[in-house]
Amino acid sequence: MNDLALERRTGLPEHLRVLAELYPRETWQGHPNFSGLTAFWLERHLMFRQLMARLIEGSERHLDQTDPRFAAEMSQYTGLFLNQLHGHHMIEDQHYFPQFIPLDSRLEQGFEILDRDHHALDGHIHALADRSNEVLKLMAAGEDEKRAVDLLAATQRDFSGFLLRHLEDEEEIIVPVVLEYGADLE
Repeated sequence: MNDLALERRTGLPEHLRVLAELYPRETWQGHPNFSGLTAFWLERHLMFRQLMARLIEGSERHLDQTDPRFAAEMSQYTGLFLNQLHGHHMIEDQHYFPQFIPLDSRLEQGFEILDRDHHALDGHIHALADRSNEVLKLMAAGEDEKRAVDLLAATQRDFSGFLLRHLEDEEEIIVPVVLEYGADLE
């Protein structure tokens, strides 16, 4: 896996999965070092997955048959999703990653990848916000927004793929570090 860019990565290289192999996902919650804060962090990731799925479903439903609630719901959920995701990444970049990097030098490249992911996702966040705003402007002006919603749905699906890849890889680095070293997401 020479190319580890978020848009092309299909998973973490084996040398960065060293702790993930020791701590498979299905054993995480039963581990003594798995805390409420770690569970909360994973719940935030689940929320991002659910919000992204809701946005895609809303756009696809609106394309199938015009949904009078679409603009309000899309605006509300997109704003919530993007603001929460941005804030979440800031906390990880400024607090969690610096706390965990020194714990295991074998994973340093993994944290570099996660940091690059956050920068890549920032660009995708802006693209999703721009597409969403374009649709809202067309709808507010009473113009036909179907083509714009179709492009929005494609942008949402692309974003979802990038986000899901990032969240899975991030979880396979962070949670095993927490379990191995007793570190916490404090």
